[in-house]
Amino acid sequence: MRIFSKTDTGMLRSLNDDSFLHGYLEGGNVWAVVCDGIGGLNGGAVASKSAVQTVGEKLVSGFRKDMSGNSIRNLLNTAIVAANIDILDKAKSDRMLDGMGTTIVAVVICDGVIHIAYAGDSRAYLISSDGASRLTTDHSLVQDMINCGMLTEQEAMDHPRRNVITRALGIDENIDIDYCECQFECGDKLLLCTDGLTNFVSDERLCEIVQSVPVEDLPTAFIDEANKLGGADNITAVVICE
Repeated sequence: MRIFSKTDTGMLRSLNDDSFLHGYLEGGNVWAVVCDGIGGLNGGAVASKSAVQTVGEKLVSGFRKDMSGNSIRNLLNTAIVAANIDILDKAKSDRMLDGMGTTIVAVVICDGVIHIAYAGDSRAYLISSDGASRLTTDHSLVQDMINCGMLTEQEAMDHPRRNVITRALGIDENIDIDYCECQFECGDKLLLCTDGLTNFVSDERLCEIVQSVPVEDLPTAFIDEANKLGGADNITAVVICE
């Protein structure tokens, strides 16, 4: 499998609070993690960088190629819990970092199955010949409003409180982590991204870009599109394919 990635501060921000890491595991399997930090000054960047490093270390040290699906889920959850504790500890030791946190979407692809654990509004998409399927559900105020029938998906993209999230690492000792999995078929592409992309670029447009751009250029193309449409936030995209 191949992995392509890029992050950008966007058109309006001076700092980048997004972080990502990815790599290879035993048996040719892969892992990746994307985070979008929150918190004033440098707190968001510290939280997101801490989370991707901790999760990456836990996945690499704990993965075995003969692990069951349930064991991979437990490994992802354990890694994210460890990242949450680390962020809380850092914030307690430095008052300047008080209130920092981060979203997270972490994935292990093993033997043709995508295992995803997440909290917040950073997303995972499976993009195939049938289109773009969102694998994660945002933990956000506007998503709650969509679920209640108060907003449509299109209205949510322009809502003034679309950046308000309801879950994040670094907020509480107990972190509620969602999990999902699906098959990864030949020709499929997995996209992990922050809301700096999805708040500006529709799911339909993401699919159009995938169909018209070489896979190695996709992260750059996604970022360019978000910047063209305003670029009001940091933007990160990680693309995995066979």
